[in-house]
Amino acid sequence: MTRKKTTLAMTVLSGALLAGPGWAADVPAGVQLAKVQHLVKGNGAEPATLDPHKTEGVPESNIQRDLFEGLVVSGPAGETLPGVAERWETDDNMRFVFHLRADARWSNGEPVTAEDFVYSFRRAISPKTASPYSWYLEIPTIINASAIRKGEKDLASLGVKALDERTLEVRLEQPVPYFVTMLAHTTTYPVNRKVIELHGDNWTRPGNLVSNGAYTLSDWVVNEKIELVRNTHYWNNEKTVIDKVSYLPITSQNAAMNRFLAGELDLTNEMPIEHFKRLQKEHPQEVRVTGYVGTYYYQFNTRKPPFDDVRVRKALSYAIDRDVIARLVMGQGQKPGYTMTPEIVDGFTPPTLEWAGWSQQERDTRARQLLNEAGFNKQNPLKFELLYNTSENHKKVAVAVASMWKKHLGAEAELVNQEWKTYLDTKTQGNFDVSRAGWIADYNEASSMLDLLLTTHGNNDGKYSNPGFDALMKASRAIVEPEARNAKYTQAEEILAEDMPIAPIYQYVTARLVQQYVGGYPDNPLDNLYSRDMYILAH
Repeated sequence: MTRKKTTLAMTVLSGALLAGPGWAADVPAGVQLAKVQHLVKGNGAEPATLDPHKTEGVPESNIQRDLFEGLVVSGPAGETLPGVAERWETDDNMRFVFHLRADARWSNGEPVTAEDFVYSFRRAISPKTASPYSWYLEIPTIINASAIRKGEKDLASLGVKALDERTLEVRLEQPVPYFVTMLAHTTTYPVNRKVIELHGDNWTRPGNLVSNGAYTLSDWVVNEKIELVRNTHYWNNEKTVIDKVSYLPITSQNAAMNRFLAGELDLTNEMPIEHFKRLQKEHPQEVRVTGYVGTYYYQFNTRKPPFDDVRVRKALSYAIDRDVIARLVMGQGQKPGYTMTPEIVDGFTPPTLEWAGWSQQERDTRARQLLNEAGFNKQNPLKFELLYNTSENHKKVAVAVASMWKKHLGAEAELVNQEWKTYLDTKTQGNFDVSRAGWIADYNEASSMLDLLLTTHGNNDGKYSNPGFDALMKASRAIVEPEARNAKYTQAEEILAEDMPIAPIYQYVTARLVQQYVGGYPDNPLDNLYSRDMYILAH
């Protein structure tokens, strides 16, 4: 898989002034477009929310990327491009000044201002909002973000300030050279203060929601569809081609495949793994597989016995035959995973882990020894629950891994399946033994993967804590030189391999069905798709 370079961090180091053209559909000359520009997407699950500051999942982010636009956006190759901010500068990677577009507008026609971003950043970090991603503003050390999140300081002290209507200043407590790359994430999207104060929790309903992206919400039928239409006030509306976008919450990959083949879907969210090879043979032009900056893993509840015992965690991790899972169970190009950070991450070099070089037979032998040392054997077998969210693909992996644990360790894993919203809540509350999990980088940098295991991270549902790991990640943020910073990340992975708070299983790829008549579909390693970049060809 080709590694896509994200050059922004290097540009920002010099404090250069950045600007760029409008980002939207790039329709080649002579191409004939369909009269009806309606894009229908399979979205995998019913979104838990459309509020950017209360989002933690991919199904929600997919829709919000169309509805809202942050200071920057993610380009077709994962590069960082101007969004609401047409340019920005920094001299020290601690003070960043963003210059907003004069024509940036909310869907009600009002201008998007620097004060909108101040309000939104404060809302995202406020304990009252209870954002599951509030930690995201703490990670780059925005001034006082950590203290505000803990309730120790007032919101007004956050290091975000409107210098005038179109100029925003963000100050950090220490240099973070990749800070701007983080600002394409949903947590940093602006929201409309007047609408939220008027409608409260109902502000995201059709007729209430005011957004600043290429589209606005027109309809939402729970468990059936979410429909978006063009935001005519969007600053780059003239270069947007798709008029309407429908998101369908189809949890069954087989159902999504059948609807795609019947012409009812333009893109699927995923593909059924048991049909992948057939589809690749019969529909080679529609099968799209790209590298994806993410890792599929099992998470241990490290505060809950016996998973507070590293020997148990290592035993279960070692006994997973990753080659079988990646090659035979998935079989779409996934790679076996031994680290939290996948190889495709820009600049990252995985450490050489001793156990990763063992044969599977050697891992199984060591796993049995560790489990026996922890007090589990044929007379006292390890029994626990394995949680996963509703998905045929997740179930196939869970069944295969549970079989491996039973065969090689005598361990008995009871499979527990929950719908997406319930699954998220169960994990957040820590009511699990071992859980299926996956993490997709929020930006193309190893810290976006490794930060998840920080003691204070809001999505560290397994409650892993290692002061040495925390200190290493904190030190990495002040390192400007990418190679030196990545050396710290390699050390961090070595600590995780020793503590095994998670069992990495495979490195993701994006595998979906895309109709041939969909133009502008990108090979984005973050899978950040924007409907405004696409178009429907005459067919």
